[in-house]
Amino acid sequence: MPISTTLDQLHYQAKGNKWMQLFATFNRIMLAAGFFIAGSVKIMGERFASGLSTNQPMGHYLEALHHTGYYYTFIGVLQVAAAILLLIPRTRLLGALIYFPIILNICILAYAVRFEGTRITTLMVLANLYLLGWDYDRLKFILPFKQKNSHTTQPEIRNNKFPFVFFGGVFATIAAVIVINQFVYDIRPGNSLMECNNGCAGNAKPEACKVFCDCVHNLGKPLDSCLAQYDKAPGKTIQTSGVGNAKHSR
Repeated sequence: MPISTTLDQLHYQAKGNKWMQLFATFNRIMLAAGFFIAGSVKIMGERFASGLSTNQPMGHYLEALHHTGYYYTFIGVLQVAAAILLLIPRTRLLGALIYFPIILNICILAYAVRFEGTRITTLMVLANLYLLGWDYDRLKFILPFKQKNSHTTQPEIRNNKFPFVFFGGVFATIAAVIVINQFVYDIRPGNSLMECNNGCAGNAKPEACKVFCDCVHNLGKPLDSCLAQYDKAPGKTIQTSGVGNAKHSR
């Protein structure tokens, strides 16, 4: 069976389910709320996440972005526009298309600076992908699949059966994002010096971790420099059996 036919069938079944329609609506509302708030702050000329210190990597980026003049306002306008378009049925696809590159950029940025918001931004990217998939019948013509015809129909609700498998996958995905983000980095700068130091207790190199936190939050050095200093520091030593030497954990 051609892949386009398979995708058409899956899409038709999904759009015919009441619960998956409600899930799409939920995603639109939540994504719109996130961008409307963030965009409004930028349009008003205020710094987003002003609670973050300028020494904190994400705070440093946001502080610099705040001083880019009309570019900062432009980002805010795009975010608010995407949020509003998402909530209007006739423009929801346009809203999702505008939303996606912005949230993907934010997500990659969050991972690059080891920001604590990597979990929520990852989930926002996945929610946006779900909305793009929801309008697959309107997007499929730009995909490299051979289409049988160009006629699309809006399916009526055919059943109210709760899709346990689908939502089980949703919860499993959320859990996976949370767990993976817990272990993807051995050290993060945290949102404050206290938060960073609190994470040193379970770190493989607790003393080096404290030096890292001081490097970021007090000295204000670049994240890469602080990470390089942390990586060079010796870790906990474990006495090997039968010999008198010690082995570093890193």
